[in-house]
Amino acid sequence: MVKVILQIYPVVPAADEAERTAKRPIGRNVDAYHETIRGCDDLVRACDDLGLWGVATIEHHFHSEGYELGPNPGILNTHWAAITNNIRVGALGYVMSTQNPIRVAEETAIVDHLTDGRYFVGFARGYQDRWTNIIGQHLGTRATHSTGDADDVINRDIFEEQVDMVIDAWTQDSIDHNSNLWQIPFPYDEGVDWWMAPATERLGAPGEIGDDGRVHRVSVVPAPYTQPHPLVFMASSGSPRTLEYCGSKGFIPTYFTNIEKGAEYDELYRAAARKSGFDFEPGQNQNTVRWLQIADTHEEALESAAMYDSEIQKNFYNLLHHARGSEEALPINTPVTSFVDVLDASDQHAIGTVGEVTDQLVRQWTEMPAEYLTIILHYAQQPLDSSIKTLERFMSEVKPAIDAIAPDR
Repeated sequence: MVKVILQIYPVVPAADEAERTAKRPIGRNVDAYHETIRGCDDLVRACDDLGLWGVATIEHHFHSEGYELGPNPGILNTHWAAITNNIRVGALGYVMSTQNPIRVAEETAIVDHLTDGRYFVGFARGYQDRWTNIIGQHLGTRATHSTGDADDVINRDIFEEQVDMVIDAWTQDSIDHNSNLWQIPFPYDEGVDWWMAPATERLGAPGEIGDDGRVHRVSVVPAPYTQPHPLVFMASSGSPRTLEYCGSKGFIPTYFTNIEKGAEYDELYRAAARKSGFDFEPGQNQNTVRWLQIADTHEEALESAAMYDSEIQKNFYNLLHHARGSEEALPINTPVTSFVDVLDASDQHAIGTVGEVTDQLVRQWTEMPAEYLTIILHYAQQPLDSSIKTLERFMSEVKPAIDAIAPDR
């Protein structure tokens, strides 16, 4: 059976670009954000009632335009767990090229306890220059567009080092670390003069206090509730190094790609995983992302895409294509209405009737039976009742057909 995750950004809604302009910066509109974030409660409860495997949010900053307001996923995850019974909560995910890995290890371990283990953690590299470069400046981070240039290499090196540090902090009673990025303790060679050292030597983690009576390792507390640690998802552009890294750790790669690339990445990922002792079947331990619109007719589904997805496609995703020099980029002044055809033609978007969406996803899962499916709805640009109805139809009418061909994992 496929494990369904809803990804929530959330989006502060506006009727059109004109209203978004009139309310600028709408991301700081107190009433609009408050209504959006409180509405997430009802959406998450509905996901719990409908039997979704998980609900996730993101880490993104500075979205004055109102498209992706998610500066602190841990707070939302903890709150959502408190108002639900069974659904898992998580982040897709913490941008580790900008974060303090010790703080992430501590925060996520606490969230894991507060959720009684109904928690998963996602890590991402950071592709949005505006905030990645600013928040990651003290680490020397620059946003990555997966081009393989110097900034991309630096971002990846920082990302992998800091993710490894989180894993160490989760799984080891005490840690040390010495690199150009971090010294633990600081200074590494001298250690820390610690007035509690006599007690720490007797009561703390073995090895924290060296023979010289100074701190030479630290114990990151608490340990996670889930042992050895929560499930880890990782956003992936499909580069061989990313897939090798995910495979070597047993992380769950999350593909924001079409199914042909997903099938190619599946083979690369499983080959890398085998080298580290993980024997995954096709699609196992992998996550595919799809944007979704379901209606009684194809035309009605396209109308929903026009109302809820096209403005974001124009002002966010299309501009990302421009930044990456992609052939998919349309002229910047292309009308919002023109982007519906782009969405309809993309197999990353499942738009249509129940039958059409079912046929599309069954075909894709026949080619690459991913264990997880992450659905993106642009709530609250897409209203609450429409979002819930779409999920209801997917879970009751589309998912059973996918489950019929998906391995039982």
